[in-house]
Amino acid sequence: MNEPRSTPERRWGLFPALHAGRFASALRSAPLTAAGLGLFLFLVAFSWLGPLLIHTSPYAIRPALLFRPPSWSHPLGTDDLGRSFLARMMYGGQPSLGVAMLGTVIAVVLGLLYGMSSGLSPSWLDKVLMRTLDAILALPTLVLMIFFAALVRLDALSLILLLGFVSWPGLARIARNEVLAYKQRDYVLAARQFGAGTGYLARTHLLRSMLPIVLVNATFTVADLVLTLAGLSFLGLGIQPPNPSWGGLLGNGSNLAIIGAWWLILFPGLAIVLAILAMNMMGQGILNRLEGR
Repeated sequence: MNEPRSTPERRWGLFPALHAGRFASALRSAPLTAAGLGLFLFLVAFSWLGPLLIHTSPYAIRPALLFRPPSWSHPLGTDDLGRSFLARMMYGGQPSLGVAMLGTVIAVVLGLLYGMSSGLSPSWLDKVLMRTLDAILALPTLVLMIFFAALVRLDALSLILLLGFVSWPGLARIARNEVLAYKQRDYVLAARQFGAGTGYLARTHLLRSMLPIVLVNATFTVADLVLTLAGLSFLGLGIQPPNPSWGGLLGNGSNLAIIGAWWLILFPGLAIVLAILAMNMMGQGILNRLEGR
């Protein structure tokens, strides 16, 4: 997994433009972010809008169409049951992207709550919380997920919760470091002098200052979770058949590679790579902007 990143110099860069409504202008000045966002929106449109256009069931079995390679009538070919692989790729993108994004939301919320609580706590409590966090970070994440997946039959909701709960510790450390960096700034100390409470400081000053770097790490987390979910599904522990997912389709295709059905490996593998590439491009583009590069 990508390590959460921080930067010694935080500037809003892209964000004032977003607040002022100059989104297109901001993206023109950040081509890497724009390219990543465009690629990600293409994958989202492919997964959620595509099924509205093709009107083909991903579950319809057609024995007469087994292992048809890509053609005009079947753009991505068919699988071992004659099902449209284009339809299965489209429907498979919904859990592959949706679970990763919602899992990231949970990870960000938990990471912010824990990290900000630690950074704003008295010194002794901060040490206790950080030593606890170190113990959690020492756990082998993939092994832990495989363990839970083997015990419980996972559906989309349980996968969202599982991925979210194993992904927050790194974000919590970043949030805590950001709080320590900002809570001694003059404007925060001045607000405290005027009677501002801890909750007000966290919400109004600290969270706003932390937002850019949190967004950067959130994009990297989405990429990590797309890959993690694909790995679980490849092993048969993620999204369960007959429901398609890119990792599951890749795992099924790898079992059929011996008969030359190359399209059953190429397209799901390409989709996973593009999703990870899109999120990393977005995150790196925003990070470059924050660092003034």
